[in-house]
Amino acid sequence: MIIKDEQGMLAAGKQLALKLKAGMIVFLEGDLGAGKTTLVRGVLQGLGHQGAVKSPTYNLVEPYIINDQPVFHFDLYRVKDAEELEYMGIRDYFNNESICFVEWPVNGGDLLTEPDLLIKINIYGTERELLISNYKDS
Repeated sequence: MIIKDEQGMLAAGKQLALKLKAGMIVFLEGDLGAGKTTLVRGVLQGLGHQGAVKSPTYNLVEPYIINDQPVFHFDLYRVKDAEELEYMGIRDYFNNESICFVEWPVNGGDLLTEPDLLIKINIYGTERELLISNYKDS
C-alpha cells in the first residue's frame, strides 16, 4: 500500500483499526520519520480516541483506554538492553485484553512474543509504502 501524505497514513491507521481485536500485538518497523507513530495515531482515532497521541519515545509506553479497550503504544528506540524492559514489567502489558503496538521491536530481544501483525514502513521520497504481514491466525 502506497501512502502519499500524513492524512493518508492516518486513514490507513483508521482502516487497520477495523481489523484489530483484543490480545493482538503489532510490530512496527521503519526508519526514523517513517510514520510509525502517525499510523498508530490513526489507529487510535479509528478506535474512537479523541485526545492527543504522543510518541512514547521517552516514556517507552503510552497507555490508552478506548471504550474499555486497553491499548499500549511502545517505542523501544532508546532501549539499549532488553533487561530494561524486564524491570518495567513489559510482559504484563501483553495479554488477551490489550492491543499492543511496538515500534523498534528488535530492541526488545527475546522478551517480546511473536506479533500478530508486522508492519514495515519504507520511505520513498515523500511517499511511504506499508507492507503488512500476518504472523498468527487472529
